[in-house]
Amino acid sequence: MPWKVSLCLNVSQKDKVILALLKRHLNCGTIRDKGDGVWMFEVNNLNAILQNVIPFFRRFGFLSAKKKRDFAIFRRMAELMADKAHLDKEGISQLLKLREPMNDGGKRKYSDETILAVFETMESSETIRRTP
Repeated sequence: MPWKVSLCLNVSQKDKVILALLKRHLNCGTIRDKGDGVWMFEVNNLNAILQNVIPFFRRFGFLSAKKKRDFAIFRRMAELMADKAHLDKEGISQLLKLREPMNDGGKRKYSDETILAVFETMESSETIRRTP
């Protein structure tokens, strides 16, 4: 696979105590200083997301409609990854479509087209190798 696909939950706050409480309650994740007076709690282990994070937020939910929407998408992405969908081009394409509206489109390091283009290059190289 040309890409490492991972799911990550992150929460940023100026108050590290709140994040420490969340980390202790979820029993997973790490806290780091972003260097600008803001602290970030993150969980990027799929098992911890499935076993700790998702049940917590299913139980306590969100107040904002946008966060509820993003969490529903996040849950669906975690389910797909648990089913190994992230290990082929079709699954990655599905995950990319799901992620598109999250965080209002957000700032992405790589575009969907750039990510999927790597697969086209791999498929072309594989065809060339197989041609006698």
